[in-house]
Amino acid sequence: MAARKPFIVGIGGTTRAGSSSEQALAMALKFAADAGAETLLFGGADLVKLPMYDPDPGTMTDEGKKLVEILRKADGVIVSSPCYHGGVSGLIKNAIDYIEEMRADPRVYLDGRSIGVIACGYGYQGPGPVLAQLRQTAHALRGWPTPLGVGINSAVVKFQNGECSEAGIAKQIEIMAQQVTEFARHRIAAIG
Repeated sequence: MAARKPFIVGIGGTTRAGSSSEQALAMALKFAADAGAETLLFGGADLVKLPMYDPDPGTMTDEGKKLVEILRKADGVIVSSPCYHGGVSGLIKNAIDYIEEMRADPRVYLDGRSIGVIACGYGYQGPGPVLAQLRQTAHALRGWPTPLGVGINSAVVKFQNGECSEAGIAKQIEIMAQQVTEFARHRIAAIG
């Protein structure tokens, strides 16, 4: 019997349609699909529907429930955040906060899931700290960040029609997506 395909969920983007962070995420998910994964994009248009996370029981909206159920099924997650004032955007952080609903799951938070990270900022300074924050958050949620995270200077790197203007950045996104997918595949094989 063939093993099931890894399920990789992408979370990212901004309130602006076509943002660099969402296009980079879409590219990463395409590479994950090319590597044999089933993928799902939870982009900016989805993220804006999430109210501020409230841990109080009974306050969960349908949008919040949908995100949590999707993440429970995920074998890997790729998070792509814009760099806002040296940090992860509030939109992305709010989506991540919903993972608190998985605190009592048999597989707590993002335990054992591969986590790929992308940071997009208009300059060279922002992506580094945001990558570090996303990795730190992945560790706090018991996820396993991939060896490669992708920092993108969106003043130089442009995305259009599923293509990246810089071959080196596209290759980094591909490698990271393959790492997420391969780790997920190995985890599936190990635990069933």
